[in-house]
Amino acid sequence: MVKHETEIAVIGGGLVGMAVAFGLRRRGRDVTVFDEGDHAFRAARGNFGLIWVQGKGATLPDYARWTRYSAEKWPDFAQQLGAETGIDLELSQPGGFDIFLNDTEAEAAIGRLDRLRAAGGGDYPFEFVEPARLRDMIPEVGPAVVGAIHCPEDGHVNPLYLLRALTAAFLQAGGIFENGASVMKIEPQLDAFTIHHTRPWRAGKIVLCAGLGNTELAPMLGLQAAIRPERGQILVTERIRPFLKYPTIQIRQTGEGALQIGASQEDVGLDDGTSAPVISEIANRACQIFPLLKQVRMVRCWAALRVMSADGCPIYQRSQMHPGATLVNCHSGVTLAAAHASALAVWIDGAAAPELLESFSAKRFDVLASSAA
Repeated sequence: MVKHETEIAVIGGGLVGMAVAFGLRRRGRDVTVFDEGDHAFRAARGNFGLIWVQGKGATLPDYARWTRYSAEKWPDFAQQLGAETGIDLELSQPGGFDIFLNDTEAEAAIGRLDRLRAAGGGDYPFEFVEPARLRDMIPEVGPAVVGAIHCPEDGHVNPLYLLRALTAAFLQAGGIFENGASVMKIEPQLDAFTIHHTRPWRAGKIVLCAGLGNTELAPMLGLQAAIRPERGQILVTERIRPFLKYPTIQIRQTGEGALQIGASQEDVGLDDGTSAPVISEIANRACQIFPLLKQVRMVRCWAALRVMSADGCPIYQRSQMHPGATLVNCHSGVTLAAAHASALAVWIDGAAAPELLESFSAKRFDVLASSAA
């Protein structure tokens, strides 16, 4: 017998789910988050913490617009969370760099961003920075570096503090958090859904934010989560003197002084373990970019699984078969958190989709499949 009810159930308590839940709760909705717990493939704990505009939208220009929209909202979003919870997210948006060790990779990146600029009407913000000027901005850059691309809208934040702040603000606002067990089954009914958790719950609406878990849950609601896992590995060093004012896509320095080093991409299924060859490759590249790292100790490393769609862009889809059910999948949980807590939450709450969001429907994969055939 169903004894527990909620207006909106958000399945998944990672960065994506908590941003959506926080936004819905601020709109006065009765929201319950169902989270599997720390044994889940939680992307948030392996997140690099970048708020990254640069390069987003190469295959879908509206993704560039959506990313820039969220990046613009981040200062107010961080201030709001800090004021409500007392948690400093360590937000910094001085612009970010993609640093290159050879001309081929630099030219390829410039070409991608030129195409993005053309698709966006000419205002896409980036510039190539020659080595001499780059060393004026970051003196520790090594002689192997041939230049970098700078985007003034990039930044970074502490992703674990972000998850903590979202959860705290959600609970302070009266949200409910059900933790520690998987949602095994969701049964659509005439005007609601039954969620089989540690105990049955009845929900008026369902929002699937379970990351890779959506591949099993989505079909129960007439949806398809066209996603795959992509492993990324990260190294963390001891704390050293502050020297890296700007985040880079390869390396960033945290507020406490440690360096996070990463940027690997691996297709290994659901294996979230680390591997010595990849760790070695990441470390070698980092030492070429910043030779001072040769004298810095690595204290730990880990891997996590990104949630990737076929084109790398988010999926936001309402179920036609079971109205009230919505699928949310994306791998940019930090960058898009401000947008997820605002415009996306408004849409999930029942508003008509802004034109921008229509581009992220899962229907685009049907078009791609038809074109390939």
